[in-house]
Amino acid sequence: MATYTITELAREFDITPRAIRFYEDQGLLNPTREGPSGRNRVYTARERTHLKLTLRGKRLGLSLSDIKSLVDMYGSPKDTAVQLQSFLLVLARHRAALEQQREDIEVMLDEIGAHEEDSRRLLAQVGAAQDAR
Repeated sequence: MATYTITELAREFDITPRAIRFYEDQGLLNPTREGPSGRNRVYTARERTHLKLTLRGKRLGLSLSDIKSLVDMYGSPKDTAVQLQSFLLVLARHRAALEQQREDIEVMLDEIGAHEEDSRRLLAQVGAAQDAR
């Protein structure tokens, strides 16, 4: 069975060992321990997959609790209706949050555009007044 060190996983996924330890603290990873006093973390292929799922969830912008739910689902039988329904709920919540953010960004961009237009108009008035002197 393939195993990995924290350094190997950090290098493979281009993250820091500290990030991997953080995911372990959050219960997303559970490596075995070897060596004196159990200092050395040993990650299995399963833990590697959990890390991959975690990083994919982060890229999607999911919360750590949502990612943990998805990682936990990975450990149970695949493609069950409950898992898929749960995953769809997570995605729906995330989609709604992103759509709200998009609406907020559009409003902010419109406001910025209006301020830019006002500033340009005022700048033109100031320039015209200075030229008239």
